[in-house]
Amino acid sequence: MDNKERRRMTALSLKIAYYRKLKGTSTAELAESIGLSEGYLWQMEAPNVQKYPSLKTLYLIADALDIPITKLLEE
Repeated sequence: MDNKERRRMTALSLKIAYYRKLKGTSTAELAESIGLSEGYLWQMEAPNVQKYPSLKTLYLIADALDIPITKLLEE
């Protein structure tokens, strides 16, 4: 993975965490609402990005957080 991709994935993971906290939802609550384990979601939110979400997962997260998916993807 090059530096540009790494920066994008780090930004994505931080945005997921930001919007989840803004909504007042815990990782456990969000994970349960979209059918993922809390550990998997936690790894997606980690700044060093251990898991890369699929587009389907990003849509599920955006829907659960009541935000357009573009909020997660904008640079």
